[in-house]
Amino acid sequence: MTRRIAELLRAGQPDETVTIQGWVRTKREQKGFSFIEVNDGSSMAGLQVVINPDVPDYEASLKRISTGASVEVSGVLVPSPGKGQRIELKAESVKVYGEADPETYPLQKKRHSFEFLRDIGHLRSRTNTLGAVFRVRNACATAIHQFFQERGFLWVHTPVITASDCEGAGEMFAVTSLNLKQPPLTEQKEIDYTQDFFGKPAYLTVSGQLEAEIMAMAFSNVYTFGPTFRAENSNTSRHLAEFWMVEPEMAFCDLDGDMDLAEAFLKYIFSYVMEHCSEDMEFFNKLIDQSVLETAENIINNQFERITYTKAIELLEKADQKFEYPVEWGLDLQSEHERYLAEDLFKKPTIVTDYPTQIKAFYMRLSDDEKTVRAMDILAPKIGEIIGGSQREERLDVLERRIIEQGLDPKTYWWYLDLRRYGTVPHAGFGLGFERLVQFMTGMANIRDVIPFPRTPQNVEF
Repeated sequence: MTRRIAELLRAGQPDETVTIQGWVRTKREQKGFSFIEVNDGSSMAGLQVVINPDVPDYEASLKRISTGASVEVSGVLVPSPGKGQRIELKAESVKVYGEADPETYPLQKKRHSFEFLRDIGHLRSRTNTLGAVFRVRNACATAIHQFFQERGFLWVHTPVITASDCEGAGEMFAVTSLNLKQPPLTEQKEIDYTQDFFGKPAYLTVSGQLEAEIMAMAFSNVYTFGPTFRAENSNTSRHLAEFWMVEPEMAFCDLDGDMDLAEAFLKYIFSYVMEHCSEDMEFFNKLIDQSVLETAENIINNQFERITYTKAIELLEKADQKFEYPVEWGLDLQSEHERYLAEDLFKKPTIVTDYPTQIKAFYMRLSDDEKTVRAMDILAPKIGEIIGGSQREERLDVLERRIIEQGLDPKTYWWYLDLRRYGTVPHAGFGLGFERLVQFMTGMANIRDVIPFPRTPQNVEF
């Protein structure tokens, strides 16, 4: 039976007979024997294999083995005399599945720029850094599901194709079956969507929140975890056209309960990753960002600061620091403002609540003063906003008014309004951009390097 290398490095014992499969990272030939390091992606480190001339087809196999080749090795684990390794594998048989021409295989050097690796997206996952990123990403996803399942939340699969724009931003990808070279037109020379597949304009979703609210009205506590899309023509290190979102919705919950859950959620994920990916996190701390471990400890061990937007503006106006963007009540906080609050002033995650009505979405609950809404953003050191949420507006008349005030058509949201007609309850939720979480956790500078296949303007190949 094939064994995973991570498990062997952790618990393998001398004299065990094992078989491993993986890809060759390095090869060293010496007089009378050869060393290869084999990695199967299960851990940062590979397993050193010693191949002696008594292995069948020794010479022929060595000629076929080079960095990048895929192999299967069977043999006996023995104590390793080398530093930094407890055991190694003494080969008894070696099978080469696939060769990798050393003249053309692009991952010969130990270090490559991330820009170069993005151009070989089909191979970059074999590198130490990207391997560590995707193991941490996997651990984050596991922790997210575990957190909600332990608390009785129902995982719901919200649609990828939708007719509504949750955020009202309009930056959505259209979905159509029409012939784009010659679409059907109305008498007004506009596209006749009645002849389209869905009979109306359809888009890739920017959020599963509205549909999650439907399910929360039946199951009380639910969460979504899936891909979302934004047709924003941005080439920054913070934007993706396709990204994953985590969005819980809780019935019978107010903003305080929403904040409590979000804080516990972040602490849980960081604790889980530190426990299950300690080697990878130490790698990031050493080679990517020397504050990675400190950041994790800051999240896990500190109670988050909580202030209102109004108080935040007062603090920013008093700050002994010049900001590029103006600070004024009624304007949205920019990343530099958010980072100042969390990074410089409080030096820990900070939750800002009660934002001005005009800068937040229609579904957020209007405060009694009608100047603010019951919204909250969690700001983290080094990255700014990492979670955004709110108590939702459960009052039918207020919600109808808010939809109209934001220039939206209430008829489009008839089903959303129905939730307020039939058994409405106070409810709340938040959204977490999954890639931003992984980026924050690992210290990776570019969001394109924390998702296996980044979708950005002019980039859809891998």
